[in-house]
Amino acid sequence: MEIAKVEGLIRVIRGQRVMLDEDLAVLYGVQVRQLKRQVRRNRTRFPDDFLMVLNTAEREILRCQFGTLRWGRHAKYPPFAFTEHGVAMLSSVLNSERAVQVNIAIVRAFVRLRKVLAANKDLAERMEKVEKRLEGHDEALGEHAAALRSVFDDIRALMGPPEGPKKRIGF
Repeated sequence: MEIAKVEGLIRVIRGQRVMLDEDLAVLYGVQVRQLKRQVRRNRTRFPDDFLMVLNTAEREILRCQFGTLRWGRHAKYPPFAFTEHGVAMLSSVLNSERAVQVNIAIVRAFVRLRKVLAANKDLAERMEKVEKRLEGHDEALGEHAAALRSVFDDIRALMGPPEGPKKRIGF
């Protein structure tokens, strides 16, 4: 199981990194309805911080933004979004060797994303220190100070979270 493939399936919904039931069903090799049935049977294992049921507005955003939800599908029941802990709990509910292997890959992907975010935070702190040191040297640097400030601003913009959902233009 490729970690990069799994990382591409991780979405940010309600400020949390989650995976959708449809994507997990494909990874685990089961039907979405089987996955949901097992979750409903074991609902006590999935508290609100492990599992989110998406509302209509969130479904529309996903449909427009990612193209994962197609019209006519998922209309009857809202999709589930599993946090990292919810995904870990799924392997115990599904009870298969493939579920265990997929779960290991998914947990590794979440850990890798957490490390990347921590590295970005460390980089931001280091940039802040350098920027403070440069403030005292602005007069000596002259025109280069403005160029350095714009470089720092550009790096900060790239490190920031992705922009929110874009409004659709057209019909």
